[in-house]
Amino acid sequence: MPLLPYPLVRPLLFQLDAEAAHDLTIDWLERGQNTPLQALWKQPLVQDPIRLAGLDFPNRIGMAAGLDKNARCIDALGAMGFGSVEVGTVTPKPQPGNPKPRIFRLPQAEALINRFGFNNLGLDVFLQNVARSRLRQRKSPMVLGLNIGKNAATPIERATDDYLICLDGVYPHADYVVVNISSPNTKNLRALQSDEALDGLLAAVSTRRAQLAETHGKRVPLFVKIAPDLDELQVQAIADALLRHGMDGVIASNTALDRSAIQGMPHAEEAGGLSGRPVQVASNRVIAGLRARLGAGFPIIGVGGIMSGEDALAKLRAGADMVQVYTGFIYRGPALVPEVARALRDARRA
Repeated sequence: MPLLPYPLVRPLLFQLDAEAAHDLTIDWLERGQNTPLQALWKQPLVQDPIRLAGLDFPNRIGMAAGLDKNARCIDALGAMGFGSVEVGTVTPKPQPGNPKPRIFRLPQAEALINRFGFNNLGLDVFLQNVARSRLRQRKSPMVLGLNIGKNAATPIERATDDYLICLDGVYPHADYVVVNISSPNTKNLRALQSDEALDGLLAAVSTRRAQLAETHGKRVPLFVKIAPDLDELQVQAIADALLRHGMDGVIASNTALDRSAIQGMPHAEEAGGLSGRPVQVASNRVIAGLRARLGAGFPIIGVGGIMSGEDALAKLRAGADMVQVYTGFIYRGPALVPEVARALRDARRA
């Protein structure tokens, strides 16, 4: 149990603008990590080992990308009991993202809408932060994922160039790399999920990965992160492309565009991606479709609407091997991590 219970902190954070609260939290975690202050949120690691994509995860809950875009507080998140932490999305060049305000809480739905737009400090700063954490955490069992994307100013027809630049940079430092083609907040990015564009991108990153594996003497798994707003045929086409190009796994899913579950609520019409409880059904549907097409054994990480241990179990029943959280973490705090980890462990033992 952390020394500082989140139910005491959340009301204070929720009085702030959502992005201000996010920035304050990241600053606090960065400054407190690896110091005595870390006792405020440190939790034991629930042991539930799983081998996936050639990697040994100490348990089956991870922090999703997006919370720590610049890899500033990897160690702090790891101290909360996550078996894996994914940071980013990083782009080759720094970019401010979309104009503020760009994140909105919908507490009655346990949801967020964000249109950040891959705001980040760029690849160079990101890699410096990752390298520092790697030096400190050489003996940590936590698995580190690095999530890559394209700059907003890069034309969509040149998107592959940005992904390859990022892949070159993150490859030596990553346990796995995530190709993010599913944010709704970078113009035309989701077009990369279409058949021809996806084939071109995955072929390019697969070829570059083979070259980097030879150079660095290690093969780093590649995952692809997809959207929940996909029909059955689109899910099948993506699944086929993942297999065709030798991808190691898929993360399902990113934020949603559909607003049907939050109609009439404050902020429901804000542009951006919806996350939290309202995307559970769509995320689980995509996971089930992927599993049906990919067959047993292909790694699927489920994310979207996990607010409890039972929600995480629903992801596994749909076909996921592991889960990630983000919005649930905002609403529930660090206590969600061991709750989910224990639920998944106990279900496997039953």
